Parts: sequence; C-alpha cells; structure tokens
Amino acid sequence: AGVAEMINHRGPEFAALIKRTTDRVQQVYQTKNAVLTLSTSGTGGMEAAVVNHVRPGEKVLAITIGVFGQRFVEILNAYGAQPVELAFDFGTAADPGRVEAALKANPDIKTVLITHNETSTGTTNVTLADVAKVTRQHDCLLIVDAISSLSSIPVKTDDWGLDVVVSGSQKGWMVAPGLAFVS
Repeated sequence: AGVAEMINHRGPEFAALIKRTTDRVQQVYQTKNAVLTLSTSGTGGMEAAVVNHVRPGEKVLAITIGVFGQRFVEILNAYGAQPVELAFDFGTAADPGRVEAALKANPDIKTVLITHNETSTGTTNVTLADVAKVTRQHDCLLIVDAISSLSSIPVKTDDWGLDVVVSGSQKGWMVAPGLAFVS
C-alpha cells in the first residue's frame, strides 16, 4: 500500500495532521520534495538515508569535520559500505577543492555524505552549497546531516541541490527528541 493509503486508513484527522505537519516541514526544508517523518533519533535518520541509498560494498565519500561526520563513517561500516574518509581538522569547514580532488581520484564514488553543522566543534560547513555543486558535476548523490542546522540556520535544500537531507527534532526544532525528518 502507498503512504497515502496507509495514512488515510488511520482516519481523516490523522491524515490532516500528517499533511499539515509535512507541508510546514517542507517550508523549513525549503523544498518541494517529499519529506518523511520517522519515529527515531537523528542517528536513525542518518541510518535510514544510508540504508536506502547505499549498497553494501559501495565506495562512498564521507566528509568529516568532527564527531558526527565520523558517525556517518561508522554507519557506512555497519552496513557494509566502503567509506573513503575525507577528514578535515576539527573546527575547519570542508574545502570544495579537496572534495573535487577526492572525487577525481575515486571516479567510482557515486555517493557523498557530509555534516552541515558539526555539533561537536560548533563548525558549520559554510561551503555546503559549493560542495553540492562539486557533487553534481561528478553525478554523485549528496546526503546531508542537517540535524543541528536545519531550522536554525539556512539550509536551502532545493536551491543548493541537496539530494537527501536529514534533521532531528531534538536540536534546532526545539521539540522533544524522537523524530527524524528526511527529504
């Protein structure tokens, strides 16, 4: 059954609540794409993004600028992917030129993961829009951990060409933990 059928099966009040909530979350995401609400933590949202877009054995570029970027590496390892870590000094934003070089050196990479705002260091990847341009030039899917940035600082999902964006209720949304949003 489709998502709409499952929601409508729960009753018209629930369907209206989900539609209203999803429409508003889409506004914050600045996207016209579908946004799913999952009953999980931010890490669960990151796992969902990886499990649904990365195959076991697939080589994936994981850009790390802190602990949560490294969490993506751990998730990739847990699901049998082959992470290629492009590590930047903690407290330093990703350099799109180094991302470009890593993709040129690994032309078989088709998926890139990055954390937009690294909570462990307080560093924002202010270069995210430029990194997205580089990934598009290499025909790569870009998965973004925006758990602590979305709803707090600009994340222009559609304008920047971000393919998959994960956020979590416990950070900038300032609501109870336990929900992840994935576009």
